[in-house]
Amino acid sequence: MASIFSKIISGEIPCHKIAENDKFLAFLDVFPLAEGHTLIVPKIEVDYIFDLNDDYLSEINLFAKVAASKIKNATSCKRIGIAVIGLEVPHAHMHLVPLNHVSDINFEREKMKPTQDELARIAELIRKG
Repeated sequence: MASIFSKIISGEIPCHKIAENDKFLAFLDVFPLAEGHTLIVPKIEVDYIFDLNDDYLSEINLFAKVAASKIKNATSCKRIGIAVIGLEVPHAHMHLVPLNHVSDINFEREKMKPTQDELARIAELIRKG
């Protein structure tokens, strides 16, 4: 069964796209921890990030590096944190979270609930990055 991320990749479910190439897609988390919180997913369906072959694992990090630079420029944060949890969606993915404090990447805290217009605005800023 296709994961929600596979449906986003195929265009079945819309997203606020940040970047894309033939292997990966970066899009905004709709329930972010911080403005600009972005998900990086491989276009192949693999449940666990460490089940990606070595080339994909290397390339997802390089893809994330470019996205992180754009997010940092758009959000003026101190750093971009990276988290790989992999429990909530059975599709390998990375979270890129703008950070000013270590608590900004605490996944147990309440998530933001931005509007579609707010997500579209920040996505545009990041793409211009």
